[in-house]
Amino acid sequence: KLISIYGTVKNSSSPQSVPVEAAFECQRCGTLTRISQSAHTDESEEPYECQGCERQGPFELNTDQTVFIDKQTLLLEQRGPDGADSDTESIVVDVEDDLVGKVSIGDHVTITGTLLIEEQGHHNDGSLSDKYLSATAIKSSGPLEHLTISDEDKKRIHQLANENDLFEQVVDSIAPSVYNNEDAKLALALQLFGGVTKQLPDGDRIRGDIHVLLVGNPASGQARLTRHSARLAPRSMRVSGKTTTQVGLTATAHMSGGKGSPWDVEGGALVLADKGLTAINRLDAMRPEARESLPTVLDEQSVHVAKATITETLNARTSVLAEAAPKYGRFDQYEPIGEQIGLEPDLISQFDLLFILNDNPERSSDEAQANHIIDVNYSGEVHANRNNSSSPVVDTDAVPETDKEVTPAIDPDLLRRYISYARQNHYPVMTEEAKEVIREFYMDLRSKGYEEDAPIPVTSRKLEAIVRLAEASARIRLSDKIEQEDANRVISLVRRTLESLGVDTETERFDANVVEKGTGKEQRDRMENLKALISGIESEYDEGAPIDEIFDRAEEVGFTRSQAEDIFEKLRGQGDIYMPTDDHWRTV
Repeated sequence: KLISIYGTVKNSSSPQSVPVEAAFECQRCGTLTRISQSAHTDESEEPYECQGCERQGPFELNTDQTVFIDKQTLLLEQRGPDGADSDTESIVVDVEDDLVGKVSIGDHVTITGTLLIEEQGHHNDGSLSDKYLSATAIKSSGPLEHLTISDEDKKRIHQLANENDLFEQVVDSIAPSVYNNEDAKLALALQLFGGVTKQLPDGDRIRGDIHVLLVGNPASGQARLTRHSARLAPRSMRVSGKTTTQVGLTATAHMSGGKGSPWDVEGGALVLADKGLTAINRLDAMRPEARESLPTVLDEQSVHVAKATITETLNARTSVLAEAAPKYGRFDQYEPIGEQIGLEPDLISQFDLLFILNDNPERSSDEAQANHIIDVNYSGEVHANRNNSSSPVVDTDAVPETDKEVTPAIDPDLLRRYISYARQNHYPVMTEEAKEVIREFYMDLRSKGYEEDAPIPVTSRKLEAIVRLAEASARIRLSDKIEQEDANRVISLVRRTLESLGVDTETERFDANVVEKGTGKEQRDRMENLKALISGIESEYDEGAPIDEIFDRAEEVGFTRSQAEDIFEKLRGQGDIYMPTDDHWRTV
């Protein structure tokens, strides 16, 4: 009986040739005896006796006369309808002949075949299942194609797209239990719909996937936002920075233990989320060696595996949504963002949007948040009491009123189909008006860096991010044109993130290095000047520069005492200066 199974290819063995009709040559008389072999076992079956001399061997395999076929073993991961929150099941799949090499790790496929009982000595991949699928056909399909969209769904999607408050409804459908944070929710909506991947005539590729980083204290809701966004994505993987290794993120090659000891390649989260979303909780808690490969993967969207005889490049065309907490639990707007979250500058620079989720005490905001949290919890209590209590104390009529705070404006199942439909059917192109608005915004920001010694306000990466975001905005509208309204919408969002993050607190000017490198140009110049000052002083003293002399001379050349002390601590923390004896310092 043939069955079809949809899933993601998680593991793939090296293709190998196996005999299906083995020719054994008798070493006494030279007679060839042909014995059919099973391609589904590592054990070969030899003749009992020679057909010529009728003796029991010895026999030797004649490879020239033996019939071989190609064989490969796959591990197919099946995930339930709830995306990242679904339980997974895996099944071993045997592919033969022309099906070998047809799919890669991370591919979304529907495999048709026969379900068989595993033979003794068959697979050695650690699978607990005693069944495997012998494939007869493989059909590749994207993660979006597997989500069935009926004619009724299409009608509801187009009706929704024509409503005047479309964007408000979409934003209100992103984690409604999390209070406020409309800008971050808009960014997550744009990320889910995604930009357009471009294949250029010269063979180069520009990613359309949008990367977003949320930074806030543990009570600011970024974990809920991340979790909810992963549930809405048609295809997603969710990992924890505290427990994820580098190979768990990217890929690994290991010995399968099978006949001939072929190598198996197994994809990590970024590969398995190909054409979907990867949600990373507590990126700041991830070990540095696990994070070191992330900048390249986020930029190139591929994973390279090179081990022993294996050399493979796997697709990792995924959007990344990561959340992190400040080192000391709360974000300080007067300290560089890079220093507070402990992430590498080249990793921070790969994110299209970075949000700080503040938790600053303010009476009216605190009261509104308190009411929201109480209403959300009360709604949960009402449902639990009504559904589980033998004698409910809450009137059934009260349920709809309490649900208003937590009910998404758009049903999550419909929104998932909306996202899938938009990404499959709409590939928007910029109008001249949109191009002009984006160009003027970028040039206006860049012009602030034309003065001598002025910091670089933004880089070209930000321009590409704006284009991706504008494409996503048009997709939400189910439009194939990026209009001026899309450009204005995302420019307003980007401007607000720059104003909250990319401003040098000393000069109050945009500086790309504040976000990407952790310090603005003005501060870096001050650090260089103080280090040079210490270097000059230490040459005058055998034991190094006295601490009091450093601060006295710093004030003479224009530093305030607090500035000098602050920069001194940064130099010490970076290892640029050290103390050979008490209260005396030298530069490195």
